[in-house]
Amino acid sequence: MSQSRLTELTWRQVRRAGERGIALLPVGSQEQHAGHLPMGTDTLLVEEVVDRALDLLDREAPESPESAELSVPEIVRLPALPFGHSPHHLFAAAVSLSAATLGAVLDDVLDSLVTSGYHRIMVVNGHGGNDEIMRLAVKRFALRARVTVAACSYWTLTAGEDEAGRPDVTPGHAGWFETSLMLAAHPGLVRTPVPARTPVEPPPLFDHPPHPGLTVERHGEWERVDGSTDDASGADADRGGRLLDDRARGLARAIRAFDAASR
Repeated sequence: MSQSRLTELTWRQVRRAGERGIALLPVGSQEQHAGHLPMGTDTLLVEEVVDRALDLLDREAPESPESAELSVPEIVRLPALPFGHSPHHLFAAAVSLSAATLGAVLDDVLDSLVTSGYHRIMVVNGHGGNDEIMRLAVKRFALRARVTVAACSYWTLTAGEDEAGRPDVTPGHAGWFETSLMLAAHPGLVRTPVPARTPVEPPPLFDHPPHPGLTVERHGEWERVDGSTDDASGADADRGGRLLDDRARGLARAIRAFDAASR
């Protein structure tokens, strides 16, 4: 596999890569993550998963010409979009785009890539507040442009090979899952010791809807829970590393599957 960063390519290289390659766009956010994680947690983690996945694909690429059909095409990694839809964290601090603005930014980026010669694009998201907007942008764009576009949030793509996860708090926000990942990827940015979270009663409706299938949002809930969804004090770097590797393997497999389906 040939792996490149868009920022480092010339325009001619960008054009050549677009003929058969895949453009990959990570999307994150800048927002409050309790008192122990940095504002850029979502951006840092999606970049980490993407980089690990691309490293895996590099190592798995066959060297012999006879195995060329198994190889992954050139992947051009765009700089991560560092801002997302985070109005629910403005009670503390965030740099937030409105839903309309984020949708328009994604539309413009996708349009630019197609105009620059790309026919296949993959968006990898690192922030829950972006998910619905990203998926709508991808669906809408494919209706008007001759392009094949894929979208995912990194925490949903597991390889199913690790039992270290806790589905009840994954991905959560500034809790056990994200803190474990950050301890593995960027331990120097985690403010330790991580304090235990005081139980909040009643639990927030966005995490505990009163009936299955309901999406419920109530004003002030995020501020009431101090911007975290679960207790992070038991976070662990070793488990975080295994969780990152599992998501990276899942993303690598998703890239291969996208490549096979869109050639």
